Amino acid sequence: MNQQTTAVIFDLDGTLLDTLDDLAASVNHVMTLHSFPSHTREEVRNMVGNGIYVLFEKAVPEGRTNPAFDACIREFQSYYAKHMQEKTAPFPGILSLLAKLAAENFSLAVVSNKFDAAVKSLCQDYFSPYIQTAIGEAPGTARKPAPDTVFAVMEQLHVTREQCIYVGDSEVDIATAKNAGIPCISVDWGFKSRAFLARHGASKIVSNIEELMECIRIFALNTRS
Repeated sequence: MNQQTTAVIFDLDGTLLDTLDDLAASVNHVMTLHSFPSHTREEVRNMVGNGIYVLFEKAVPEGRTNPAFDACIREFQSYYAKHMQEKTAPFPGILSLLAKLAAENFSLAVVSNKFDAAVKSLCQDYFSPYIQTAIGEAPGTARKPAPDTVFAVMEQLHVTREQCIYVGDSEVDIATAKNAGIPCISVDWGFKSRAFLARHGASKIVSNIEELMECIRIFALNTRS
């Protein structure tokens, strides 16, 4: 990549893809297997964002101290891999946004706390013409808000932090961008509300695709000038 490249690094769940219904169904499948209490869609909304282990710390009674905890993780991964596209879909306007950004020579990537195999599979199925690299949670790699996966994407795209902007829907994404030393645009159509994002330090919040595109273009102009 040359020095004029601008890279946009996206979160996945709640930013590009509406995954909540399939996540909730998969969590409750595991809860049923173990006769644990089920969780509402809104309860699961408040559990996601920090990776699978934190999700099940919140979902399973007694969290990691529960003897069934590790089995729950494995069962979730297996079930979700088979059912993760039953209700999941890109948010309205996302495919058009990615197509425009690609046409304008932006480099596009995904960094997520979802387990890596699911991240790569979903990005391949929904965004393969546009997303150049996608990284999820994997053993031995610090998950967000650590900046490690963002730095890995920068290396793969051959860009510097001055050329990158991060787009996400949660406080984890805000912290990730800060830790990586790059600006963040927060979207309010995902798992967290506008008020929640503001309370957690969001510097720029957008509510629709048009606003997001405008913010990205402004950043690119400033970067490339």
